[in-house]
Order: sequence, then C-alpha cells, then structure tokens
Amino acid sequence: MNQWITQFLEQFGAVGVGFLMLAENLFPPLPSEVVMPWAGYSVSQGDASFIAVVVAGSAGSFAGAMAWYLLARWIGKERLAHWIDRHGVWLTLGRQDLDRVEAWFDDWGSAAVLLCRMIPGLRTLISVPAGFTEMPLGRFSLLTAIGTVIWTALLAGIGWWFGDQYQDLVGPLSWVSTAIVLGLFVGWIWRVVKQTVNRANS
Repeated sequence: MNQWITQFLEQFGAVGVGFLMLAENLFPPLPSEVVMPWAGYSVSQGDASFIAVVVAGSAGSFAGAMAWYLLARWIGKERLAHWIDRHGVWLTLGRQDLDRVEAWFDDWGSAAVLLCRMIPGLRTLISVPAGFTEMPLGRFSLLTAIGTVIWTALLAGIGWWFGDQYQDLVGPLSWVSTAIVLGLFVGWIWRVVKQTVNRANS
C-alpha cells in the first residue's frame, strides 16, 4: 500500500494529499502516517509548499470527519439503537453500550473530539458519538479543525524535517498506525468470542 500511495501522490500532488486524507477518514486502514510525511518530503524537495499540503490534507480530513458526523446526527440515537438491536451482535454492542458511550461523551466530548483527531483508528470513530449526541455543529467543526490541522502539520513537518530520510521514516510510522488499528480489530475479535462463549453457557 505504501508504494501505491507514494505513486498516487507523485502524480496528483497536493490534490492527491487532500483526496487520500478524505479517503483515510472513510476507510481508516489507509494511513495518514504515510500520506502526510510524503507531503512533507515533497516540500523538502521543492515540489510543493508546506501551506498547500497542510491545507489540502486538513481539508480532506475535515470533510471525512464531517461526513461521519452528519450521517450519525441524521440517523440519531434511537435509529442507531434499533439497528444495534438487530445487528449489534457482530459489533459486540448493545443498547447499554450506546448509553455508556453517550454518558462518556457528555463528560469528555470536547476533549475527545480534539485529541482523537490525532489517534489512528479513532479519528473516524469519534465523529459518530459526536453526531448522535448532537454536539453543536460549530463546536464540532472548530475542535475537529484544530485537531486536524495540528496532526497534518505535525506529520508534514516531520517529513519535511527528515527530507531524503523520508523512506526511513515511513516504515516505523506506518507500523505504529497499523499496530493501533490491528489492536482495535483484535479487541473486537476478543469481544465477539467472549460474547459467543457467554451466550453458549447461558
């Protein structure tokens, strides 16, 4: 995937950065930890401006986060709860989990939206509780924009700083991102197995 991302970005430049950062929010396994450092590397080579790649990456990421927020807000908690009643077994979720997420988000929503924009895997997921708990659009937009710009600028800055050593940087960063997403997936598998065993014993 890393090679494909690099080829795509070489062809489309800042526009490609924005597109892939949008896709990363819709399809989390696509890592921003590869996209934005490459963008920073292209700045170090004189092929793009730092402001252009940060604006493009932030805009794409923001659009993806907003899409999930608006979808979750449109669906609402009740319809989401009905859907969980029918299909929640595969997500290892029940109505009580939804209530716990809502209570947690009421306490930590603003901080969660800001900080989770900088955590692989959670960048996308945090928009869902923000949407179904109807966090004010202005607050969500502001916190998402701040967290997104900080994250994209940080990653682009690292790629710019490392310059020709960019290839040495991509591997460790992408492995960190993959490990976090894989950890979330393993946690989901564990919950599925645990839930299945409990139901078999009851």
